[in-house]
Amino acid sequence: MGDAIRAFDWSTTPLGPAKDWSPTLKSAVALVLSSRFPKCLVWGTELICIYNDAFEPILGSKPAALGRPFNEVWSEVWSEIGPIVERAFEGEATFIEDFAITLNRHGYPEQAWFTFCYSPVRDEWGNVVGMIDTVIETTAMIEAQRHAMLLNQELAHRMKNMFAVVSAVIDQTFRTSSPEDSRKLIAQRLQALGHAHDILTRSRWSDAPLKDIVEQALRPHGNAEAIRLSGPSIYLSADQSLSMALAVHELATNATKYGALSVPSGKIDIRWQAGRAGTDDPFAFEWIEVDGPPVALPKRRGFGSRLLNRALAPQFGGAVGVMYRPEGLHFTLQTTMKRLRTETSAAA
Repeated sequence: MGDAIRAFDWSTTPLGPAKDWSPTLKSAVALVLSSRFPKCLVWGTELICIYNDAFEPILGSKPAALGRPFNEVWSEVWSEIGPIVERAFEGEATFIEDFAITLNRHGYPEQAWFTFCYSPVRDEWGNVVGMIDTVIETTAMIEAQRHAMLLNQELAHRMKNMFAVVSAVIDQTFRTSSPEDSRKLIAQRLQALGHAHDILTRSRWSDAPLKDIVEQALRPHGNAEAIRLSGPSIYLSADQSLSMALAVHELATNATKYGALSVPSGKIDIRWQAGRAGTDDPFAFEWIEVDGPPVALPKRRGFGSRLLNRALAPQFGGAVGVMYRPEGLHFTLQTTMKRLRTETSAAA
């Protein structure tokens, strides 16, 4: 800015030609130009601006402020900063952190935050003849802090939900299994939750692909040749992903012990159909076992049945059905696209 200041025609301003400036003004200008901090010298009752290179980004796309009154440059926020400027010219230094104001420096209103100091400049007789505005924009820092706060709140919510799910898994496992079986079952079910958690972490807990959730839940059970997946690209919310992971794990465990995966000839067809995102169009998820051993209605409700009815159905706002057909188990989940709270894309 040194060259710009020297080339500027100061005779057109209340300051007059630069050669006639007072020693105090010249010293103040030299102080501003030698600083690497954003600084603007505001001089005289007319509040004429002289600033350094570091101050230019603060101005954004505003017209050049050099030689213009400070109150014109910041007219949109003068009602807020004007009283602070007045106090500086009355001899009161001011230091304010993270001051929030709405500026128009890029052609549109934007909220910004600044930490600044208004320091009075006195002449040799002790009179206040100007002030120096030393300012650092803290907008990026404030926005990062707010974003981190939102993330922490979301994390707390997710952790609370996760603990609730884990607690329910443990409680229901002990209710439906013998003490000697419970430890192994709990470990397997928590592992299924962990795989879903990994997928959600990669997507920052916004949503997760249904296909990935199903594939991860099936992986520990092996026998991929016996399982066929088909359906469009669908994303589930975090809570729905956890419930679906547990449900698929339980269905696969049951199939491995008693169903299609317990014999070499067995097959499982997992498919889903979707309509338009965010509408009342139907969404259907099916698990169809064939060519396995004959299946029969269980004599008592186990963990899987409780999970499907008490967790999966409410989480999707839909209905589940389990049919024990001679050719194999047939599970269905039916809801609407609106309940998924996600987007769908072209068929995979």
